[in-house]
Amino acid sequence: MPRIVVEVMPKPEILDPQGKAIASALPHLGFTEFTSVRQGKRFELSVDGQITEELLTQARNAAVEMLSNPVIENVVNVHAEDDEDPQAPTGGAS
Repeated sequence: MPRIVVEVMPKPEILDPQGKAIASALPHLGFTEFTSVRQGKRFELSVDGQITEELLTQARNAAVEMLSNPVIENVVNVHAEDDEDPQAPTGGAS
């Protein structure tokens, strides 16, 4: 089923305590290559039928008005994704 993915991140000037906690835990697990972490949010909006520009515009509006807090977060990406998308990540935790 097609879906629209909305990605939201804290604004750069906003502290990210969850990201800092993750960043400090990574070296203890052997992941020493990463210097910092910022944690954001991902929303998946499923739709019936094809995703049109009108639907993407509605998703962008929803992202700004409801899915994010514009005081502390930026909507960084809104895009269409299909279950059959070869670029979609496979495996790992969900």
